[in-house]
Amino acid sequence: MMDYISALIMGLVEGLAEFLPISSTGHLILTGELLGATGEAVKTFEIFIQLGAILAATVLYWKRILGLFGIRVGNAPQYKINLLHVLLGIIPALTAGFLLHGFIKEVLFSPETVLIGLVVGGVLMIVAEKYAEKREIKAHTIDDITYLQALQIGLFQMLAVWPGFSRSGSTMSGGLFFGVHRKAAADFSFFIAIPMMVGATGYDLLKSWEHLSTGDIGYFAVGFITAFVVALFAMVGFLKLLERVKLTWFAIYRFVLAALFWLFVL
Repeated sequence: MMDYISALIMGLVEGLAEFLPISSTGHLILTGELLGATGEAVKTFEIFIQLGAILAATVLYWKRILGLFGIRVGNAPQYKINLLHVLLGIIPALTAGFLLHGFIKEVLFSPETVLIGLVVGGVLMIVAEKYAEKREIKAHTIDDITYLQALQIGLFQMLAVWPGFSRSGSTMSGGLFFGVHRKAAADFSFFIAIPMMVGATGYDLLKSWEHLSTGDIGYFAVGFITAFVVALFAMVGFLKLLERVKLTWFAIYRFVLAALFWLFVL
């Protein structure tokens, strides 16, 4: 069941959470539970509005996107990140999502599994931060990331098919394990999220088309636009925040949210 207020609220939550390592999908599922917005159409709505937030990344990275195809704009530098980096970063998760699509939608899109994902993902982030303190940082910026590091981050992104784990949290943790600075890992995560989510959303819409109706268009549009606008501001703020804040603080937030939701809602 969906209404315009619920669509607006969920779009706001998605825009704020997409680029934080707290799982936007997990937050949408928990928010939908609180609002009473459930069902197959709502599951597709939750996937679709993520694309709105992800497309906000095209505003920040549009010069890099053109650079992938050999197009330089104005005085833009010669970026080192290329299409092979992107492919290595997205193929593992796209493959996992394709093979496990039915299982993910039927089993993992529940409040209980989201809470588990929040906790386990939070533990992973804390371990990654502790490990990174003893490891030399080899990639300080996105352009320092090697092909091997791109693949390693891509493998960690596979964990994000579990709602509650968080794509940015998984990729940033993977980056920390393999000598990538958290901001560089976040930049790479946001960049490869664009083709990743376009592919995942398109595939999900094709698989879920029979659950939608023309009456859903308005709700989808409200959620999509809200997520896009809010994400534009949230993304820039988060990248600045990463200069000063470790992932551990986001992990603590995840633990608190999971505990409160378990105690007072479930």
